[in-house]
Amino acid sequence: MGLKTIIVDDESNARENLKILVEEFCPDLEVVGLASSVAEARTLIVDLDPEVVFLDIAMPNEDGFELLKHFDNRDFSVIFTTAFNEYALKAFKADAIDYLEKPISIDDLIKSVEKLLRIHTIEDVAALKEKKEADKTNDRISVPTRDGFKIILNEDIMHLEANDNYTMIYMADGTRHLSSKNIKVYEEHLNANVFFRTHKSYIVNVEHHLKEFSRKEGNMAILDSGKMIPVARRKMSDFLERINTF
Repeated sequence: MGLKTIIVDDESNARENLKILVEEFCPDLEVVGLASSVAEARTLIVDLDPEVVFLDIAMPNEDGFELLKHFDNRDFSVIFTTAFNEYALKAFKADAIDYLEKPISIDDLIKSVEKLLRIHTIEDVAALKEKKEADKTNDRISVPTRDGFKIILNEDIMHLEANDNYTMIYMADGTRHLSSKNIKVYEEHLNANVFFRTHKSYIVNVEHHLKEFSRKEGNMAILDSGKMIPVARRKMSDFLERINTF
């Protein structure tokens, strides 16, 4: 599947011609929608969440720049298309990937899409690196102790249990640590890809230490140690969805 793409142009022939060119010469793009106005484009962008928008500038009622004003933090790339070259500077100031003059030539289209793909590849690599770094820094927690604090790896934690305003942290090696922080604090700061709060009093390491789930035992998450942790009824749907993503 290519990058989801929509084409916005008030002229029917222009929309259809560009669609044909993209489908014929740009296999890395997939045209998922056509819009004849800014109002229609707004709806398509919200509904289809495209990654690329070919956007005509001069259109009745609202022009292409008005569309972009509607999306302050847009997460799609824009290639402007227009018959009027005086818009070029304004287009690039709007952070467009490129600017194509009508009638659009095949060579110009291919070059614009190649530029688009290079930028998307760089952004994808950067996003992956950022995610890896975030995961790396979120693979451990610090627990206050009498003398300072102790660093604990996520994989070494079996589960956490509320104890009044404190939290008891149970380790895979059978030891435990009492933290002065309440369980809500841990719920907010633990890695959500690793831990799940099954009950008001329990957080379970579902990534490393969940062995099975039993309805027979009364909706219990069973850990490697044999410890049974209750799963609250209101948490059941989210819990089952979470463990079924493994």
